[in-house]
Amino acid sequence: MRVVIAGGHGKIAQLLERELAGRGDTAVGLIRNPDHAAPLHALGAQPVVCDLEHAAVDEVTTHLTGADAVVFAAGAGPGSGAARKDTVDRAAAVLLADAAQTAGVRRYLLVSSMGVEDPPAPGTDEVWAAYLRAKRAAEDDLTGRDLDWTVLRPGMLTDDAPTGRIRLDRRAPRGAVTRTDVARVLVALLHHPGTIGATLELVGGELPIADAVAAVEATDPTT
Repeated sequence: MRVVIAGGHGKIAQLLERELAGRGDTAVGLIRNPDHAAPLHALGAQPVVCDLEHAAVDEVTTHLTGADAVVFAAGAGPGSGAARKDTVDRAAAVLLADAAQTAGVRRYLLVSSMGVEDPPAPGTDEVWAAYLRAKRAAEDDLTGRDLDWTVLRPGMLTDDAPTGRIRLDRRAPRGAVTRTDVARVLVALLHHPGTIGATLELVGGELPIADAVAAVEATDPTT
């Protein structure tokens, strides 16, 4: 499987690239900084310089040609303002979807966030509120498209050692999950078409990843 990952130098993306390469899949990481190419090579991934904040659809489409799936794992990152939450977390996700449709790549996984369904409470930090609005707008755009999409909403992300045990459901209680476990769930979702059309929340839990994904597949994602 050839998988193109937006935000290829991000923490989750690099873990995903390592996981894919370890399975014998081809991971292509879209990066905006050429200096980030070497770390991706070290993971066994193919780096491609493409700034999704400034690229045109035709350019991104070229990078998706021959791909089996795309994963949007990009984010404006800490220290960025509200404006970049929109240009990266929303607009870049929309651009990737436009390019996927143009290139004929149907499978699209979007890494979103828990909490996007609830309006930011009064007094919420402006940048955090902008992030949640951008992620929800990206979800709304993707789920309205004729693509084989899956939306994954992780809880609070940690860099702890993976447990391999999760809770994956359409609604889950707030909680934390390791970034490595998120990456492994993304790999499982890519290889399980029964999760197409599902918006899933992810936190640490009791079920092994394979069992949690199989449980989602056994239910109707439209319900």
